Amino acid sequence: MNSTTATQQPAFEVLPRDLSAYRRGNVGIDYVHRFESGKPGPHVLVNALTHGNELCGMVAATHLLDSGVRPRIGTLTVSFANVAAYETFDPAQPFESRLLVHNLNRIWSPEWLDGPEDSPELRRARELRPVLAQADHLLDIHSTSQDVEPFWVYPGFARNGEVALAIGRPRVHLVMPDGLGSGTPLIQYGHFAGADGRGAAMVVECGQHFRRASSDLATRVAYAFLAHFGLIEPEADATPVGPARRFELLQTYVIKTPEFRFSRPCVGFEVFAKGELIATDGSDEIRAPCDDCTILMPARAAIVGREGVYLSRPLAE
Repeated sequence: MNSTTATQQPAFEVLPRDLSAYRRGNVGIDYVHRFESGKPGPHVLVNALTHGNELCGMVAATHLLDSGVRPRIGTLTVSFANVAAYETFDPAQPFESRLLVHNLNRIWSPEWLDGPEDSPELRRARELRPVLAQADHLLDIHSTSQDVEPFWVYPGFARNGEVALAIGRPRVHLVMPDGLGSGTPLIQYGHFAGADGRGAAMVVECGQHFRRASSDLATRVAYAFLAHFGLIEPEADATPVGPARRFELLQTYVIKTPEFRFSRPCVGFEVFAKGELIATDGSDEIRAPCDDCTILMPARAAIVGREGVYLSRPLAE
């Protein structure tokens, strides 16, 4: 975007692979695979490629399928969401395959899904609605453009926080008390949305898109998520994780002009004092609303209508 945001070309430790072998699922919807144990238990959905260039989810999902993971109780569904965007990946422009027309992780509201507009993402979301509706718990696997510490993102319901704390890694949590504020993500669809709803629904941001460590973490978290709900045996892991660090989302700022700029170099987790200038957007100033204001997901490019930055504050433990 500018000199105040890291924009260097990433190193590619992981690249896309051909997913055509996974196209024919077993529920009548492309790239959706379901396995039933025949025993009572929860229905857990592991979803990958909500954004087409977030490769760690692809690695985790194909690992589950290639390894023949089957639930000992309940039902496991593995899905690849935006394969159409994924298939446009170009190493010369590796961030462009995030989406084709619409952000598939912002359109899970009746206004979009039942509205008159059309796009590859809207068609895919409409296809996937029954898949989401049938799942009791959802893990949506994502990654970040910058090489920052991995973190959870979830609506601020106890049922989500309990799962994230039980799994342990990543140890950073971004809690959304009032939703995302810039559209409706997958984890706020249907019965996952309300405080009185059922089931855990969470995003895991596993690290930079093209790093092997991000794919390794995505796979470990997917297995741990399934184990938490009893679908598979837990893996033995003696690695200490450390205490959780939790942040509350205060605002999601959406870019208004092509002149959006940060006040200093930002990759994520920078801290600003109350009133300190974070960014400018034309004549508008984005200032920290509180002390220790921590920013996440700073935009790489000034694209009008897309998110510029998340403003958060640390939560006391």
